[in-house]
Amino acid sequence: MPSGTVGRLLLRGLLAGLIAGLVAFVFAYTVGEGPVSDSIAQEQAHSAPAGHHDHGGGAAAAAGAGDAAAHEHEAADAGGEEEELVSRDLQSTAGLATGVLVYGVAVGGIAALAFCFALGRVGRFGPRATAALVAGAAFVTVYFVPFLKYPANPPAVGNPDTIGKRTALFFLMIALSVLIGVAAVILGKRLAPRLGTWNATVAAGLGYAVVMAVLAFVLPPNDDAIPDGFPAALLWDFRLASIGLQVVLWTGFALLFGTLADRALAPAAPAAERAPVAAPAV
Repeated sequence: MPSGTVGRLLLRGLLAGLIAGLVAFVFAYTVGEGPVSDSIAQEQAHSAPAGHHDHGGGAAAAAGAGDAAAHEHEAADAGGEEEELVSRDLQSTAGLATGVLVYGVAVGGIAALAFCFALGRVGRFGPRATAALVAGAAFVTVYFVPFLKYPANPPAVGNPDTIGKRTALFFLMIALSVLIGVAAVILGKRLAPRLGTWNATVAAGLGYAVVMAVLAFVLPPNDDAIPDGFPAALLWDFRLASIGLQVVLWTGFALLFGTLADRALAPAAPAAERAPVAAPAV
């Protein structure tokens, strides 16, 4: 693919990521902020004076596209109470919007480059179908599979002393998932001439699932248990909102970028069709 075309598609990917991020922010604010606020209220009601909980939600909450950064608090030293360096109103609006929009633009650019590589190499799919496949594969490998091993936790869950370890494990799971996913695609292409496209795709998908299941079993678990008395329904709502945010973001990106890429790659009309029709002579 010519570099000029890649550049045009990259710009469209950034734009699609930005718009999808705006839609995801609306979802996060209307659906996700309720569980976050309730979780913080739970912590304030049950936390010790020294403030031993991790308000950022740790590495798992980072999968919610900025929720962790938007809801970090700082423990005060002398009074035993927690002083907010940034108000909750600002965190839940400007902070959340910044995190989600930056995340959307970043993944939009990366997904656009992946689209440029995948177009014409993963089957006889047009730009819209290829964009949907890239977005779906990114959602599964970058978010959903790592989420199954290290699910997002609300701000009231997690020990701040282990946040470094949890972050490293979460991003290690993402890296392994992406690498195994790429290997599965290569394996599927090599098996296709012998097994057929459908059978090769199923075999590659099963191989990815088996390898990731083994890795999930081998990797250490999240040592931070859910605190006793934390409402199970609230935990479920938070994790469901985290998944929903990613679904909204990637679905919006697939639809927007697929349309933009299809228009950018559409062949120009022949000169005869573009030329204006001459008025009949009188």
